[in-house]
Amino acid sequence: MSAKALLPPVRYKRPESVLVVIYTVAGETLLLQRIRSGFWQSVTGGLNWGGETPAEAARREVFEETGLQRASGWRDWYFSRPFYILPEYRHWYGPGVVENIEHFFSLELPARCPVKLNSSEHDQSCWEDLAVAEHTLWSWTNRAALAQVIAEQV
Repeated sequence: MSAKALLPPVRYKRPESVLVVIYTVAGETLLLQRIRSGFWQSVTGGLNWGGETPAEAARREVFEETGLQRASGWRDWYFSRPFYILPEYRHWYGPGVVENIEHFFSLELPARCPVKLNSSEHDQSCWEDLAVAEHTLWSWTNRAALAQVIAEQV
């Protein structure tokens, strides 16, 4: 049997993703507002099938969602959180898949910078104080990741 035969059908999402907190030295973080749902979040996205690593996915997602490409400032926190996929989103995953693994990364910037949003995913962005942003985020995993960044800033 070929290795390709072991891959699930492309129509299903891989239940593994990244979360990237983008923040400045001055203590502000970039928040993106999700279209349709209206909730605020950091950069997130799924890993592609075919061997994409979490680090590769983090850089790809940051570029796709914000237009930012940076060589420095990246941190792999070497930390992953499992979370249950909400029932209304499970149809995107294979039969019986109810959990996703999210890998945590951050990108520190020297200062705020303009971003170019992917209009198919987000309709607004803002730079917010880290402590304020922690109470703005919809996802508990995003709030936990931001709390880790804040703890490092102290």
